[in-house]
Amino acid sequence: MTEKVRDLNGGQLGRLYTFEVAARHASFAEAAAELALTPSAVSHRISQLEEELNIPLFIRSHRKVRLTEEGERIFTAMSATVDYLNREIQSIRNQGCSGQLTVYCRPSFAHAWLVPALPSFFAQFPLIDVIVKTGNEQIELHKLGADLAISFDATDSDRYHQEHLLEESIFPVCSPLYARRLMLDDRPENLAGCQLLHDRQAWGPGEGIDEWKAWATHFDVDIRAARNTEFDQSELAVTAAVNHAGVAMGRKALVERRIASGELVAPFPGRTLRCAQRYYISTRADRRWPKVDAFIRWLKAHAR
Repeated sequence: MTEKVRDLNGGQLGRLYTFEVAARHASFAEAAAELALTPSAVSHRISQLEEELNIPLFIRSHRKVRLTEEGERIFTAMSATVDYLNREIQSIRNQGCSGQLTVYCRPSFAHAWLVPALPSFFAQFPLIDVIVKTGNEQIELHKLGADLAISFDATDSDRYHQEHLLEESIFPVCSPLYARRLMLDDRPENLAGCQLLHDRQAWGPGEGIDEWKAWATHFDVDIRAARNTEFDQSELAVTAAVNHAGVAMGRKALVERRIASGELVAPFPGRTLRCAQRYYISTRADRRWPKVDAFIRWLKAHAR
């Protein structure tokens, strides 16, 4: 068998990777930062590579570099090679973790918690194509065509295998402007003059103002004189609160980001009520494929 003739040695392959990083950034300084080298070390490696290959790779000017025509060709080949290797490594690491994965959950949970977190899942499992479906109806995995569902329930389901994902607690939230206007800062008695924003399906279909009633009863706050507006999604009530329409009952997991950004405030510190409901992951025994288990592991890690 004829031995293949190779023009490149191991050292040159390493220097080619340095070249790929420098070409990608069009900067020796930025390449040095990515590679944890000094700019002079990057420049030295590339000069050595140009000498060994007898090919000019960069045109150098003051504080700037640009590729030669030959450098462009080699950069294109190197980028394709590195991308291909990365895909193959990911495929080996995630054997069986590929294809479509359909997830069903409540619209508000998808909007406020799941979707913002998905980029970290894509980075770990790039071969899994996620389909997110939302709705408020009872979970029927077969009818929904879903591999798993994330529910918000007070009890475990005996129909599916369920795993605990998150605890939840509730407290009133509103915009900073609304809190100032209605003088709500640590004065829950002023809720009587507010517009209360309700998620009708917070704890199940058509349960109306039960979420607010539970909180008010627990903390002995009279809200009977307050005006009421109802929505069929928690996220709509929270969006209305962000836009100064009133006070919504916020779920901690779903409003944390908006409180951190300053869009919302919690005007009554210390008055947080733990929910009987929890977020659960529901799966079918016949669909516990590697990609389903991978998604569940990621969900739990992100929840932590």
